[in-house]
Amino acid sequence: MKLSSAALGLLALVLAVFTAVNWSAFTSPTQLSLIVTSVQAPLGVLMLFFTGAITVAFLALVVYLQASAALEARRVGKELKMQRDLADRAEASRFTELRAFVSQELAGLRALSADSDARLASRLEATERALRTDIEHAGNTLAAYIGELEHRLGLPLPDDAADRR
Repeated sequence: MKLSSAALGLLALVLAVFTAVNWSAFTSPTQLSLIVTSVQAPLGVLMLFFTGAITVAFLALVVYLQASAALEARRVGKELKMQRDLADRAEASRFTELRAFVSQELAGLRALSADSDARLASRLEATERALRTDIEHAGNTLAAYIGELEHRLGLPLPDDAADRR
């Protein structure tokens, strides 16, 4: 219980005890002026009635303010939830777009890599063919030089060398 609520409850209790102790004074009739006319009525009861009416009016105001604050808080909570959901959907959409972009870029890189691999393989194959051709020419040249040297030295030619000529 809040301190202000406890203080108001204590004040109401003190007023109730004071009224009960002095009830005869509260109910004694007195001459009251209503500006246009005069009436005979108990002043204490009238003041008690007005105090109760003001208390009820303030309680109604407090209940109204609390209810309107609760409704406003509920409305703001719903609005906040909608905004949070909207932000979550936007973030999910951005992630989806990012995933699609990354997938597209990876597919492009794979295609580029495959193309590079194919070009590299064809270049390696061409280089291998050229190297084999150069080795074969170098072997033929070397065999020709060896055959010429054998001929100059007068050595007999082997059978397979004679077949190649």
